[in-house]
Amino acid sequence: MFMQLLINTIAFYVTAYIVPGVTINGWQALVVMSIVWGVLCLLVKPVLLILTLPINILTLGLFTFVINALLLMLMSAIVPGFSVAGFGTALIAAVVLALVNMFLSKLK
Repeated sequence: MFMQLLINTIAFYVTAYIVPGVTINGWQALVVMSIVWGVLCLLVKPVLLILTLPINILTLGLFTFVINALLLMLMSAIVPGFSVAGFGTALIAAVVLALVNMFLSKLK
């Protein structure tokens, strides 16, 4: 669990560095973001995936990026020190976050 928290923290840092419009103010916000992201992915994301299952099947799983973008926007409303410029930025950030997270998970 600690390793996944560390991977999420690094992935958020890299995403904020790569994607313009995603800002993180300080390492405290980065750690809080990782914890909130873990909670959102544990509690909210499965419900959203089940509710959007027909659309997700129709788009061959690409709608998951939209769900992740919505979760990023929700997280930017919850976590002080983290902001996303808009939905398009959140969608790009969701794709970058997934790629970085996949790459870092392969390293562990």
